[in-house]
Amino acid sequence: MDADKIDRQARRILRGNDRGGYTVPTAGLYPYQWNWDSCFAAWGFSTFDVKRAWFEIHTLFTGQWDNGMVPHIIFHKRADGYFPGPDVWQVDRVPHTSGITQPPVAATLIRSVYDADKHYGRVHMELIYGRLVAWHRWFMKNRVEEGMAAITHPWESGRDNAADWDAALENVDGSNVGDYTRCDTLHVDAAMRPSKADYDRYLAIVQFSRGVEWDDAEIAANGPFRVADVGMTFILLRACRDLLHIAAELDHYTGEIEGWIKTLEAGVERHWNPEGFYDSLDLRTGVFSGAPGSASFLAWYAGMQSEDLLTLLTDILDRTQFGIASLDPRRQRFDALRYWRGPIWPVVNAMIGLGLAEQGHTLLAAKLRRDTQRLIAEHGFYEYFSPLDGAPAGGSSFTWTAAIWLAWAGPHARGRL
Repeated sequence: MDADKIDRQARRILRGNDRGGYTVPTAGLYPYQWNWDSCFAAWGFSTFDVKRAWFEIHTLFTGQWDNGMVPHIIFHKRADGYFPGPDVWQVDRVPHTSGITQPPVAATLIRSVYDADKHYGRVHMELIYGRLVAWHRWFMKNRVEEGMAAITHPWESGRDNAADWDAALENVDGSNVGDYTRCDTLHVDAAMRPSKADYDRYLAIVQFSRGVEWDDAEIAANGPFRVADVGMTFILLRACRDLLHIAAELDHYTGEIEGWIKTLEAGVERHWNPEGFYDSLDLRTGVFSGAPGSASFLAWYAGMQSEDLLTLLTDILDRTQFGIASLDPRRQRFDALRYWRGPIWPVVNAMIGLGLAEQGHTLLAAKLRRDTQRLIAEHGFYEYFSPLDGAPAGGSSFTWTAAIWLAWAGPHARGRL
């Protein structure tokens, strides 16, 4: 392995996907600024250009709504060849955005950017802190039920077609969405992407929410899809812990954030499926998804411990190469190359590995890091990979995969937040 050469390649990918203040995940397939992708990009930039890292964060928050929500896509410039674009979302603001959010990794990764250069970053942190609090406050008010973080669209989870949503999506009528033309399958093999039936339902949910003008209360009461997402709960809990650290560092009031953490810690227990893993829960029916996968293992990242979950993790690692499959390979719905129904995602490997290391499971954390390092070194900077043989899939020259190499997986990376 020529680590220096791979480092240079990773930096070139970040620079190449830079669109002047924000980074696209990859050219063509994702031509706009995506929320959590952008935060990981900032983490990667912080390893060699911390000023550019802060620029990424500030640009992301130009899309923040007045109610505090940070959307999952910010449409800074018109880019042909992407669906659904701003004309579908019909959000009346500038810059145009989507109408839903994404996992709030921002506080966690902004804390890491700050730690990379506290002298330069203090002013930036003071500027962004209030925006972070507003976003977390929006989450706690509008999306947390019984301590669990709810999503109103599968895209909010960042794990679009995960098996977690199958049963809930069965109750969404996608038969009347009208004609549309997908663009993702022009860039990537359709066998690696969500199905047509999935997309029909995705659009039906968008059309409902757009029809009620993105009113959170109406969507909560009558929206066709509302699931307590185990991944979102864990990521939000971790983000609140990091926000608390930032608040203390800046000498701001911490009581509100401490309350959020207690609420979410209690909610984690409701995610426990008696089958032996943390699971997502359909809030309309009260039924668990029955889909153990990579999101379940974000428990340590969130600061939680579970010996039962540790046993399941080691069992899955014995069945795969290069890390954690997005769905347990023993499950019938497993598909090694279809997006979030089986593939390994280096970005999730990183979060799981970081959590394991922080919670004292250093040998497992080191294995996960080595496996991810080998995966990228041998197969390239792709979006995701087969857990069976490491075959690359999805978009190439992918921003957050390059960022993960530079900040965590590569031999020269710190390997921690």
